[in-house]
Amino acid sequence: MTITIVGLGLIGGSLALDLKRNGFAHHVIGVDESAEHCTYALRTGMVDDCADLQVACIQADLVILAVPVKAVVAILPKVLNWIREEAVVTDMGSTKGEILSLMANHPNRRRFVAAHPMAGTEHSGPAAALNGLFHDKAAIICDAENSDEDAVRLAERLFRSLFMRIIYMDGTDHDMHAAYVSHVSHISSFVLALTVLEKEKSEANIFNLASGGFASTVRLAKSSPRMWRDVYEQNQENILDVLDSYLGKMQQFRDHIASGEFEQTYQLMETANAIGPILEQQEKVKN
Repeated sequence: MTITIVGLGLIGGSLALDLKRNGFAHHVIGVDESAEHCTYALRTGMVDDCADLQVACIQADLVILAVPVKAVVAILPKVLNWIREEAVVTDMGSTKGEILSLMANHPNRRRFVAAHPMAGTEHSGPAAALNGLFHDKAAIICDAENSDEDAVRLAERLFRSLFMRIIYMDGTDHDMHAAYVSHVSHISSFVLALTVLEKEKSEANIFNLASGGFASTVRLAKSSPRMWRDVYEQNQENILDVLDSYLGKMQQFRDHIASGEFEQTYQLMETANAIGPILEQQEKVKN
């Protein structure tokens, strides 16, 4: 199988590594607007070839769009026009609403499978690519009924070759759930980083006092601003809804602390501890 991967960053690069290693791809063509990324991918053997978008799409059995969601919106209609009749296109975007709306009336809509692998790190670029990044992670396929059966089967084979758990979801539900479990957690991390940088003028003190808790909480603040700007724009309504709830809980903590009501803060934290058994059960399900 010849696979074209558009976007040779963390996700696209990691896909290339794993799909070549596990034999799912016979030939991998890379596409990236950065000549430096293409050079790196070719030099390290991440891809077998690099080409411009149209040429790469014409040659592919499967096209994977691993670029920010606004870029997916911009290029997906053209990609579907260029592919061969039997070829399939899928995307790795973090939001689905605008993509699915855009594709609703495209003549080749049924050759497109909307997907989102729930995997990543705070790093970006091809040098951040990792073998095994997707192992035991969730792969979400959205609105599968609007894609050809053989196209969905190919996407399923792709994710199973990466040892991912496949979840089928309505695209609208996906964006709402992603806002809760992914998008707002990144905002929290960005806000904490901004707060610390504003209040702590001595950089040395940050590093001297920081321990595992701070590092793990603020880790996501190193994520790509371009990617997350696009996500927040594409999923604005859901994110605002979640932020209102989040800010309400923050205000509760502030009010109790300001009033010296520390028993109430204890009760809030005890209630929050209920997330522990839920996460443990999820781990059991995965294993």
